[in-house]
Formats: sequence, structure tokens, C-alpha cells
Amino acid sequence: MPTARKEELVVELRELIERSTAVIVTDYRGLSVSAITDLRSQLRGANSEYHIAKNTLASRAAQSAGVEGLDPALSGPTALAFAFGDPAAPAKVLNEFARTSRILTIRAGLLNNKLISAEDVSTLATLEPREVLLAKVLGGFNAPIASFVGVLSASISSIAYVLQARIEQLGTTPDDSLGEAAPAVS
Repeated sequence: MPTARKEELVVELRELIERSTAVIVTDYRGLSVSAITDLRSQLRGANSEYHIAKNTLASRAAQSAGVEGLDPALSGPTALAFAFGDPAAPAKVLNEFARTSRILTIRAGLLNNKLISAEDVSTLATLEPREVLLAKVLGGFNAPIASFVGVLSASISSIAYVLQARIEQLGTTPDDSLGEAAPAVS
């Protein structure tokens, strides 16, 4: 491959690394072309791209993007999955594909340009979608407020019950006290 083309590929990979929310490094050894095509299709549905890359070019791209420590994961046949939305989405697709195919291997990943292990990628795959996690956090913020409102409404209803009991104890009804005319003032 001519040097100019290699430089273009390094620039393309660096831009993909910089644009992505996560990068997952995989070993695709043993996968057929049709299996890789199927995997790419699944990853596109998860707002991700899957690129086969030469290790030296991927290493140069990572270094120029400011990512350190990726070199140990770049050995043998390497493909990179780039996430452009929820970082857990491609992790789920790759984790499921690796489990069913028993051929694909997840080596490592980058999350916010920080190196994570293959185990961390598997953990990322078990996370719920971002929207669900945000809903749970907001629900956690809402719970104390709802409890406070419940306490306030319970106090108000308790006061109403006490007043009603006092009225019944005196033997008058609220309507009786309202119906009496006030004494005339002369």
C-alpha cells in the first residue's frame, strides 16, 4: 500500500476515534465475509461502524488522537467498532455476536478515550440504555419530593379527622354552626 494511502487511512481512523463515544477492539479471525457483513449490518442499526484496520495504522491513529495504551490490544487480525451514540449499544451487539458465533473475540475498548478491558466492555454491554438510566436517576430525585408531599397530605388529612372528631364530640354539625344568625348589633 502506498505511503500516501496509509497516511489517509491514519487520518480517517483518527477522525473516527475522535468522533466516537466508544471504540471496541475485536479479533475477527475465523469469521466469514458474510458473517462480517451481517455484523456490520447489526452495528449500523446500533449507530456504529465496523472497520478492519492494520495494527500499525490503528496504533498511529490512536496515538495521534491522544489515546495511550492501546498497542497491546492491537495484535493479529484487528477490527474496530466505532460507536457514535450510546456506547453500550455496539457493546451489546458485539457481546451477543461473540457469544453466538464463538469466533469473534473482544480484546479491549476505549470509552471517552480511556482504555477499558474486555471485561469492562462486557459489563458495558449489560447496562440498560441511556434513556432508562436517566429515567431512574430522575426517579431517584423525584422520590424524596413525592414522600414529602405524601407527609404533608397525610398531616392535612389528620387535622381534618381531628376537627371532625371534635365536632362530633360537641354534638354539632358543621351545617348547624353555619346556619345560625349572628346577633344584631345596634
